[in-house]
Amino acid sequence: MSHITLVRHGQANTEARDEISYDKLSDLGWQQARWLGDHFRQTGEVFARVYTGTLTRHIETATGIDADCPAEMVHDPRLNEMQYFDVAQRLEQQHGLAIPKEREGFIEHLPVLFRYWQEDRIEDVPETFAAFETRVNDAMTEIAAGEGRALVVTSGGLIGMAMRLILRLDIDALSHMCLSIENSSLHRVQPLTTGLAMTQFNAIPHLDTPERAFARSHL
Repeated sequence: MSHITLVRHGQANTEARDEISYDKLSDLGWQQARWLGDHFRQTGEVFARVYTGTLTRHIETATGIDADCPAEMVHDPRLNEMQYFDVAQRLEQQHGLAIPKEREGFIEHLPVLFRYWQEDRIEDVPETFAAFETRVNDAMTEIAAGEGRALVVTSGGLIGMAMRLILRLDIDALSHMCLSIENSSLHRVQPLTTGLAMTQFNAIPHLDTPERAFARSHL
């Protein structure tokens, strides 16, 4: 059993309103990733394994971090984000709940989307809530069972779902968790004999200085 460091990708294309357009790092996202890599090297952080999803923003973030790791990077589709825009578009078409255009709107929109999605009240979704939950659990369990410290570069929704599984969060708590997760933030998970335990959430040591305060982002 080994420790897992989850990293949310750097800032992506914040102007996008579909999955494809969103899936690339902004200039700031690249800088966040490089600063995080510098932090790992300065603190002597070495990983035995590095995983990403197969999304462009995951791979670009991992490339920017350039972590010290002897093994080849693994791209695992189970670590991909939920298809938020696709689910949100169906929610709007079927229930009249418009996709928000600013972060304040997402704060009210996300728990509604999660609740409708969990209750199977949105038809023709690319993935059910239960399927998303299962694949996150399977991926986390498998990675935790491996040898050596693991770095996992993924997305906020997946990190939030991992927290739901570990901390047994309800839908409202899951939504609050996801909304608080910052770009390029760190989340540490420690395996115990009783299961996985959270030891760190939403840390941004590479941005936690006055001169880098501008680089903190959520979308």
